Amino acid sequence: MRETEIRRLLITGARGFLAQHIRPRLRAAFPGATLIPVGRAEADLRDPAQARRLLAEAAPDTVVHLAALSGGILDNRERPADYLYDNLAINTHVFEECRRAGVKKLLTLMGGCSYPAAARSPIAETEMWNGYPQPESAGYSMAKRMLLVQSWAYRRQHGFNSVVLIPGNVYGENDNFNLRQSHVIPAMIRKFVEAAERGDEEVVFWGTGRPTRDFVYAGDVGALIPWFLANYDSSEPVNLSTGFPVSIRELAETVARLTGYAGRIRWDPTQPDGQMIKIFDPGRLRALGLSCPTPLEEGLRRTIAWFRAARARGEVRL
Repeated sequence: MRETEIRRLLITGARGFLAQHIRPRLRAAFPGATLIPVGRAEADLRDPAQARRLLAEAAPDTVVHLAALSGGILDNRERPADYLYDNLAINTHVFEECRRAGVKKLLTLMGGCSYPAAARSPIAETEMWNGYPQPESAGYSMAKRMLLVQSWAYRRQHGFNSVVLIPGNVYGENDNFNLRQSHVIPAMIRKFVEAAERGDEEVVFWGTGRPTRDFVYAGDVGALIPWFLANYDSSEPVNLSTGFPVSIRELAETVARLTGYAGRIRWDPTQPDGQMIKIFDPGRLRALGLSCPTPLEEGLRRTIAWFRAARARGEVRL
């Protein structure tokens, strides 16, 4: 899909974390297009009637679909049915109503947590169907995995052009720092900043700290979206990540140093570690001549600086 063909671009979930990084990139890449950002206040996409009304009123030729119910492992464990139902409903209605409305291209994202829990790292896109995901977040993970089936089915039957991208463990400015819903990096940043301010002698984290992950800066993900809209027309998914491994223990030590926390870090081995090694293979991304170049420490510095400033203004999700 050429850049000149993108004239009316609808963004669902437009007030979410990743959307804050994607919207400026879309605006810069497609200056002649009308951007239509929509959140739940404008349309609850779990309701097919509201999804249909939105597509009729917005009349987009292109959709970047980011709307989802997402959260950390604790919230997933407590509300698996909500995560399953909401995401299945949202994605089902968006695909069908986009197809009905004559949308030319849909781009959407799914999480790396949809990969099988036992997948060998580095995890390539071909591993998606080789097992069950981590049970603690399976409601969300399986609902998002269905995006691949939806993309394939709608392309095969209706010729509907859709793209599914798989960001790895994303972090950055505008993230959710609510400790019941947040992922590991925002949770660590908040805990260390607040512990340093209170003068706490120690901060406790779950598990042993031995698991290994790779992380991708949200700004890098945002920078890639315009390229995929303009140049990629396939239902074959693509990992968006660095492939650079770091242990959770090393991550905690780095965040502590960058936030100025000088106390002890204690690990609670009675709590689960999760998958021990989970690194995403960026080979398909690199074959396209693309990458996620921001070093982890630089991305962490930006995120910490944003958190401090935004918290002082009362603009952080806590």
